[in-house]
Amino acid sequence: MNNDQKKILVIVVLVSFLLSSFFGAIFGFMAGSLGQGKLNFDFLGKLEGKGIKKTDQQTADSSGQTINVLDEESAVTKAVEKASPAVVSIIISKDIPKIQDFFSNPFDFDPFFNPFGFRGKQEEKNQNDNNGTEKQEVGGGSGFIISEDGLIVTNKHVVSDQSASYTVMTNDGKKYEAQVMAIDPVNDVAILKINASGLPVLELGDSGNLKIGQTVIAIGNSLGEFRNTVSKGIISGLKRNVTAGDGFGQAENLSEVIQTDAAINPGNSGGPLLNISGQVIGVNVAMAQGAENIGFALPINLVKKDIESVKSKGKIVQPYLGVRYTIVTKEIQKENNLPYDYGALVLRGQKMTDFAVVPGSPADKAGIVENDIILEVNGTKVDQDHQLADLIAKYNVGDTITLKIWHKGEEKTVPVKLEERK
Repeated sequence: MNNDQKKILVIVVLVSFLLSSFFGAIFGFMAGSLGQGKLNFDFLGKLEGKGIKKTDQQTADSSGQTINVLDEESAVTKAVEKASPAVVSIIISKDIPKIQDFFSNPFDFDPFFNPFGFRGKQEEKNQNDNNGTEKQEVGGGSGFIISEDGLIVTNKHVVSDQSASYTVMTNDGKKYEAQVMAIDPVNDVAILKINASGLPVLELGDSGNLKIGQTVIAIGNSLGEFRNTVSKGIISGLKRNVTAGDGFGQAENLSEVIQTDAAINPGNSGGPLLNISGQVIGVNVAMAQGAENIGFALPINLVKKDIESVKSKGKIVQPYLGVRYTIVTKEIQKENNLPYDYGALVLRGQKMTDFAVVPGSPADKAGIVENDIILEVNGTKVDQDHQLADLIAKYNVGDTITLKIWHKGEEKTVPVKLEERK
C-alpha cells in the first residue's frame, strides 16, 4: 500500500468515527427526551390520582388520554364569576342639615357680596327651605343574597343607625329599598329584606373544616365606593378572639373569627369571604388598624343559625342565661382572693338597674346569685378563649344545659333550661 492509499484510509476512518459520534449523540438525546417525557407523564398521572387537575395546560399519553392539573388562577376567576352577581352594596343615607353656599348672602343687604341687595338663586333656595334637611349618603357597606326573594346577610354595625335608611344596589346596578328584618343581639350579624324575586343566591359552605393556608377570596363595596372589589389571600389564622371598634368609642368582642390576609377595607363589612369553589365560608367584619393584611371574618357556620331562624320564624331567636359577668383572670383572682383563675364572675353593673342576675331569667330560676362563678358549660371551661355568651349561643331555646358553678364557697352543678332572649 502506497502513501496515497494510506492517507485515504486514515481519512475514511476519521470520517466514520465523527459520523458515528454525531449520530450517537443525536439518538442518545432523543432517547433521553422520550424517557423524561415518560417520567413526567408518570408523575402527572400520580397527581391526577390525588385529585389534582389543571385546566389551562394538558399532557396526553400515547393512547390520547388527557391529564389535567389544578390551575388556581382559573379557579379563582370562576369563583368570582359565580359569586359576584349575588354580592350587593349597601348605601346608608340620612336626613342631615343643608349647608348654605359659601357665597350666599346671609343678610338682607351686604354691598360686598351683593351690591344691589338681590338674593341669588342658591340663597333664595336656602331661605325658602328654611335651612332644612336633605337626604344624603353618609356611608356604605356590603352584603350578599341568601334567598331568591331578597334576604340579605350583612353586619349588624353596617345597619345599626335606626335614624338612617338603607338602599341595596345589586351587581347589575338596580337599587332597592331595604328593611332591617333582624339583628343578632350577640354576634355582628343582621338580615335585610328587599322586595324582589328570582335573585341570584350565594351557596353557603362549611367553616368547620377550614385549614390555615387555604386560598380565600373577599368581595365587597370597598371604601363604600368601589363596588364588588375582589381581593385574594389565604387563611392566616383560625378561632381568633379580637375586640373591634367602630371609631366612635363603641367596641365589640368577636370570638372564634377567621383571620385572613385578603384585603378587607372599610366598606367590605358584611361582604362574603369565599373559598376557591365560590362558597361562603365567612362574613367579613373587621380589619386591624395600623397593620397590613390582617382582616377578620365571622365563620359562616355561626351565621347559618341566624339565617335559619329568620327563614323559619321571621326573626333571630337567641337563647340567653340572664347574668352580667366578667371573665376571671389571674389578676382578678389575686385582687379578689378568688379560688379560680378562670370562669365568669357574676357581678352587677354600675347602674341600679344593671342586675347581676336578671329577675325571672333562666339563671335566676336555677338559683344563681351575685358573686357566683360559672366555671363550665356542659363540660367546657369558661375563660377568655371561651366566653360565656359564645358558649350559650351554640345552643337553642328550650335546651337544658348543665352549669358547673362555685356557689357560696362550694362547687355544684345545676341544670338550666335556656329561654328566648327578649
